[in-house]
Amino acid sequence: MTTTDKETRMRDDHHGDFQNYVTARPPAMRYFAYLSCGDWHRAEDATQIAFERLYGAWHRARRDSLDAYTRRIIVNTLINEGRRGWFRRERSAAAMPEPPPDDHAPDERLSLLEALARLPARCRATVVLRYWEDLSVAETAVVMRCSESTVKTQTARALRTLRDLLSISAEGAAR
Repeated sequence: MTTTDKETRMRDDHHGDFQNYVTARPPAMRYFAYLSCGDWHRAEDATQIAFERLYGAWHRARRDSLDAYTRRIIVNTLINEGRRGWFRRERSAAAMPEPPPDDHAPDERLSLLEALARLPARCRATVVLRYWEDLSVAETAVVMRCSESTVKTQTARALRTLRDLLSISAEGAAR
């Protein structure tokens, strides 16, 4: 077997591994992206961009941390797109899909999602990584490419802001 045949077979194996990963993970990554940005259209775009970039880096990505690598690409994509002036002004009006069933009342869930959408991008990503993806402070720091103390600070600020936003929402509902 020649070197070219080995390279072709290895490339085909990697392509198959990539295809299996991308076939299995879009719903989870899209929902992560939605929680990170609050917009289904942006979430779809960020997920697609993440899979495109992952394909280009597939040979460098570690197989035991593909989800973390993909989440990091999504977070970076959303933060970078949020820096564009036109993107801040654009808001989608599409209806949200049915949420997965859980123990929370629908009104509480909607209030929480609205409050989450009002957080700055990095704070929102930190909260989603820590509490939705259930990552540790250290794992979140790796995904966000920052220090653990930055993760703790961002989390504390985000939770404080969420509490304030949710208490304002609850006061408004009580009236």
